[in-house]
Amino acid sequence: MITLGQTIPEFGKFLEGLRGNMSLREAAKKSGLSHAYIRDLELEKNRSTNEKITPSPDTLKKLSAAYGYPYTELMIKAGHLMEKDIATTTSPSIKIDLAQIYYIEVGNKEVTYYNEQLKGKRTIDSLRDFSAFLDMLDEHHFKKVDADVYANFQLIRKYDDKTGTLHFDPLGIGLSVTMSMLRQRKYHDLILRTIAMNNQTSLEFSFGKCSNVNASFING
Repeated sequence: MITLGQTIPEFGKFLEGLRGNMSLREAAKKSGLSHAYIRDLELEKNRSTNEKITPSPDTLKKLSAAYGYPYTELMIKAGHLMEKDIATTTSPSIKIDLAQIYYIEVGNKEVTYYNEQLKGKRTIDSLRDFSAFLDMLDEHHFKKVDADVYANFQLIRKYDDKTGTLHFDPLGIGLSVTMSMLRQRKYHDLILRTIAMNNQTSLEFSFGKCSNVNASFING
């Protein structure tokens, strides 16, 4: 199992140093995080509540890509694992047929996956497994829709734009997930294009009827 370590002293200043001459807005654009949140991380506190904050593994993965700094090292410095965890597994132990999965909840030590027939769990045994699994989700067109929930965009069939709900059947009576407001705005157009492709409906009609998205896809 993953062993938690200690955050290095002044981790926020370390992150600020990694950003270097890059502006907060440029860092936000590269990472997909808000510039205000990046600054909070550098100050190690939520400036609205004055509470101490530590970036999650998912946030560190985005910062790693934006700054070109090894993800493993960031995880260690943030206290999410110890160096002895790095080589505990020689091959990923999380094996799931992602093409058949509707959505996945990612926790600190396990992932829970869902479709109409099953709900299952897999343990994350090492950093290597965790990192490889996040890469697999991206390769299989899973998008983070809320907190630690990732939805399979290749299987969504209906979108309720009023509630931000994604359905995996055209009638909207089976499993569904709800998107955060931020990600509704981020993925709105992609969702319309994806559902049009999944249901083999007209993209032009879908965009022309955005206020009646559900009706345009039920008949697809």
